[in-house]
Amino acid sequence: MQKFLNLILLCLLLLCNISSANQGIYLHRLFNSRRSSNFPLSDYWAKLHEKKDYSPVYIAPQDGLLQADKIDKLPGQPGNVDFDQYAGYITVDPQAGRALFYYFVETPVNSSTYPLVLWLNGGPGCSSFGYGAMEELGPFRVNRDGKTLFRNNYAWNNVANVIFLESPAGVGFSYSNTSSDYDRTGDTSTANDSYTFLVNWLERFPQFKTRDFYIIGESYAGHYVPQLAYTILLNNKNTNQTVINLKGISMGNAYIEDWTISPGYYDYFWSHALNSDETHKGIFTFCDFLNGTVSEKCYNFVHKAYNELGDIDTTNIYAPKCRNPVLKNSSGGSVNFHDPCSDTYMEYYLNTAEVQRALHAKPTNWTGCRPYNWTDMPITVLPIIQNLMASGMKVWLYSGDLDANVPVTATRYAINRLKLQIKNTWRAWYLNDEVGGYVVEYKGLTFVTVRGAGHLVPSDQPQRALTMILSFLQGIPLPF
Repeated sequence: MQKFLNLILLCLLLLCNISSANQGIYLHRLFNSRRSSNFPLSDYWAKLHEKKDYSPVYIAPQDGLLQADKIDKLPGQPGNVDFDQYAGYITVDPQAGRALFYYFVETPVNSSTYPLVLWLNGGPGCSSFGYGAMEELGPFRVNRDGKTLFRNNYAWNNVANVIFLESPAGVGFSYSNTSSDYDRTGDTSTANDSYTFLVNWLERFPQFKTRDFYIIGESYAGHYVPQLAYTILLNNKNTNQTVINLKGISMGNAYIEDWTISPGYYDYFWSHALNSDETHKGIFTFCDFLNGTVSEKCYNFVHKAYNELGDIDTTNIYAPKCRNPVLKNSSGGSVNFHDPCSDTYMEYYLNTAEVQRALHAKPTNWTGCRPYNWTDMPITVLPIIQNLMASGMKVWLYSGDLDANVPVTATRYAINRLKLQIKNTWRAWYLNDEVGGYVVEYKGLTFVTVRGAGHLVPSDQPQRALTMILSFLQGIPLPF
């Protein structure tokens, strides 16, 4: 067993570049630790399906808190900001003193006519605000000086009102006054707290109660998103509190199934010239993907596979790595260029006292990700996705095709397990007279690739990402 633990650690170091914390690192840290510690597989979600005796969740008084959460101005933001933005805390457990932090941006015009979106980053344990809002799909990005912001012309609040939720407690500005909460965190508690957050958020922003609502996320949000959606559906049926008008979910480069049952990771390595023929053959000879069992010979070849990758950024295999993570005396950043050192600028900005005051956040040593002793996680979320599809909910999966953390091939293997009927066959979709990616529509599910994007699709291809998500929200075909 110790030999396996050593191999796991080495694979993690080789794959993830420990010097920079991001959700790719935390995702691989999780599923490597899973395999090394007899990770318990909860049957909570199956039991939840059978449960009938629901009781309403905690709802706190929200009078006056909407106005208190409105942001006057973020330090260093550009001029002519034409939309409202809010930030603050919502208590999800008053006894434990557990509260989740959110950042909310409305559309620039006619916000009452646009849907409501909840965005979730993965990890597990990484910030939807720091990464999702400040580096991907939010209205601003942080300049190299770590002090000023520039506008993201392809922000998703151009087409929806967007909530960025830092979840679970302990991530970013979210917190608990009961430190043992951090040792009891897992899929179940995260879904339940996020549901309680939403019910209370809608009390604080009652004008959105009847609005079409969508949940979108990436990476380990492949668990968060369908589990929260499923929790909403079952609570909508069985409680007398606010019915959340959930219409659909979408997940990008989503961790849907455990790596031990998905050969898609190693197919991707080999097909993109990252692994040798011998290593690829060894993995498919000795790894039992059908039953998810890991022999010593299998792990030896897995170790070799990750060793062969070399020092690359596995979130985008063709992107440069951050070699000099320091602030620079320059501004005027461009959304069309994703600086590999953006994490450095963003973390400095969010740790500025003036910024934290503007966000109505508690003084915090803000970090992008928090390590957890994750307590429960199913080996696959496909049964939950099937239940959502059966309910008639819109389900989209999308993949940046340059990601080796949760590669497009892993997602395709997962979809193929569902054995779905094809409604509209595989085709290219276009933007600005170039192929933006590919799309295939199944009965109950749509799968989209985004060409030239890695794990963080809205960072690498902001315009293509906006086109894709507009198609999802409005129910219109991607451009021919």
